[in-house]
Amino acid sequence: MPPARTRLLLLSPLLGAVACAGDPLPAAPVDAAAEAGPDVHFLPLPDDKPDPTRLDVALPDDAPNDAAVDAPPPTRTRIRHVVIISQENHTFDNYFGRYCTAPAGSNPACNDGPACCEAAPDREPSGAAPVALDDALNAARDPDHSQPCEAAEINGGRMDRFVTGTPCSDRRNFAVASGAAGSVVAGYHAMAREGALADRYFQPIVGQTSANDMYFAVARKVFTDNEFQPYAIGQGCNPVTRTAQYVGERTVADLLLDAGYRAGFYAEGYRRMRDAAVCPLPPSDCAHRLPTYPCNYDPSDIPFNYYRQFTDNPAFLHDFEEFQRDLDAGRLPDVAWVKAVGYHTEHPGYGTRISVGVRWVEDCVRAIRASRYADDTLILVTWDEGGGYFDHISPPGVDPVDREAPGTRVPMIALGPFARRNHVSHVPMEHSSIVRFLEFNFLGATGQLRARDATANNLGSLLDPARTGVAVPER
Repeated sequence: MPPARTRLLLLSPLLGAVACAGDPLPAAPVDAAAEAGPDVHFLPLPDDKPDPTRLDVALPDDAPNDAAVDAPPPTRTRIRHVVIISQENHTFDNYFGRYCTAPAGSNPACNDGPACCEAAPDREPSGAAPVALDDALNAARDPDHSQPCEAAEINGGRMDRFVTGTPCSDRRNFAVASGAAGSVVAGYHAMAREGALADRYFQPIVGQTSANDMYFAVARKVFTDNEFQPYAIGQGCNPVTRTAQYVGERTVADLLLDAGYRAGFYAEGYRRMRDAAVCPLPPSDCAHRLPTYPCNYDPSDIPFNYYRQFTDNPAFLHDFEEFQRDLDAGRLPDVAWVKAVGYHTEHPGYGTRISVGVRWVEDCVRAIRASRYADDTLILVTWDEGGGYFDHISPPGVDPVDREAPGTRVPMIALGPFARRNHVSHVPMEHSSIVRFLEFNFLGATGQLRARDATANNLGSLLDPARTGVAVPER
């Protein structure tokens, strides 16, 4: 049974310069048009932005080294730090359909590199051949990836309506990047050869980004699609329909903090948004050229922003500029989530180029590998959801925990000294698997959120037990 939902503050859209940037958000009336279940309570908006109520004071900026950080409790394995990098809106076939070489449908049981994962089919079920996914196609078109659309295209696991058969079908939904050396995703293919690639890692819920991101925090459905914006700095600089803040709900970050570990989120563009009087002008290299997504920080990309104890909390939410400084100064949290600004996430449309996002991730991984944390850090690179693109593998059925069906496969790559080398895992996983692993490694007991973290498969199939010291379960 899923846990009872906690209180939801449901607010009217907040417009104008004050709501756009870092000033306190004004009071707003309750959104009377919203529908509520019996366990949801509508409350008036507070007069000012929620104060940090959960975390300890942030470390001073001049903390010189590891001595400035209290020693955390021991971990169950030799993995002392985990960094989770989440990119956006591409399926496994989209990026790895020409990296893998086993015939589509062959279901290989081996694990040694590209020959042990299925290539994208030469034709999808309606008979269409794939189009080439490159920077130009990615920049020009954002496929419909709402829940109704994706559910219709998945068609009960038949995977046969992405190209034809529904109003959102389109031949360009069947797009596959080249596997050649000059491919736009060659950097990710190199990461897969260096580490471990999961070929059965699914977006946890059919539909858009925000609903899927919530599984990184609480391992269950919270809402559908991008239904809500968090009540947080920057909400007015993106299209806002309804705004939500959850009170009293525990996340995996709460569990880690309560156990004495350090956790933090690094979001690119957050400082610019926080310090601006109005929505910041777009950076010069953002092709969209408007002061909104994907050029500016979007608070809905931070799932913890929906929970009052973490909303704009300076002890938890940091600008990405601080990531390198924390690596250099010995202040990296035990668990760190990292999020690029939209035009660095590879999100289709808006002039966004895949190659720019790949370089951003490569730079982030390179920084970790060049730091004092290289030898004790597990790096996980994944994508929030499939973006409406075709994938040929049917997702699992409805999950009994939250009664939602997973969507298409997305890539997952494990990197660092603890990852298996040139390995392909076939164990079904999703974002809740990361939560389960964090509980296993840092807390010693899984399922503490009483959600999918109790039932999702763990990350053990990606990890080398000879290096972790303790075998992490696969299931």
